[in-house]
Amino acid sequence: MTHISPVLVDDLAANAHRHTALGYVSDAFAEALLDGVDGANFAYAALYTAFRELVGAFGEEAVAKFAEGLPERIRTGQFSIMKKH
Repeated sequence: MTHISPVLVDDLAANAHRHTALGYVSDAFAEALLDGVDGANFAYAALYTAFRELVGAFGEEAVAKFAEGLPERIRTGQFSIMKKH
């Protein structure tokens, strides 16, 4: 199985395929909200689906290693809409 590198994930803006994929996910999220789906519920469903796809592509251990880095990335604001001061 292939190891998921944080650099590959962080390189989203430079990668046309990933940028396109992000657009599809953003559009689906917006459409769900317009249909009255709760944003948090949609986010949980999206995360579940994303992890399922990653495990299928890279295997449990590679995805678990990738996920180990998420707490620090969350705490440092990498996923925040508004940057911390």
